[in-house]
Amino acid sequence: MRISYITLATLTAALTATTGTEEKQPTTSPNSHTNSGLTKKTPTTNANCLKKLLADEYILYTKTYKFHWNVTGANFNELHTFFKAQYEQLETFIDTTAERIRVLGSYAPGTLTEFTQLTRLKEDPGTNPPAQRMIARLLADHEAIITSLQKDLATTAENADLGTNNMLNDLLMKHEKMAWMLRAYLQD
Repeated sequence: MRISYITLATLTAALTATTGTEEKQPTTSPNSHTNSGLTKKTPTTNANCLKKLLADEYILYTKTYKFHWNVTGANFNELHTFFKAQYEQLETFIDTTAERIRVLGSYAPGTLTEFTQLTRLKEDPGTNPPAQRMIARLLADHEAIITSLQKDLATTAENADLGTNNMLNDLLMKHEKMAWMLRAYLQD
């Protein structure tokens, strides 16, 4: 008995050959309307804010992970452990944000290409700065996210999206605490 396995690439190729085009994933879910009391435009507007936030969180997560791997110096063990705690916390932010995008009826971006197109943060490919500069760069990214969160809180409040507003407020406080911890490392 011969078992045949079909890969996603095979299915995509077959679909492209049949229709002449590759299907593009829609930005909102079918039947995405929810009885949440929000206007039809509000979930899309707020989901778009969250997509940028998700990209920022993922870029910061990746940068924190990179610094966890590559930190050196006298405080190696302490910073290695500290960065791990921070990226683990960021991982929960990523999941929470992606799930809220889905609650609002949109699809969450999930590729590196999408994240790099949506992010407001800058990457530093090919660089491995000293530990103090790593901390300063992470702090700057947290502060940038805090600024974006404050703007997004105003948008979601204006749109009367209390669920998203509550989630963003919670993330704001967590980023403020993470920034405070990073800032403490930079003080003499």
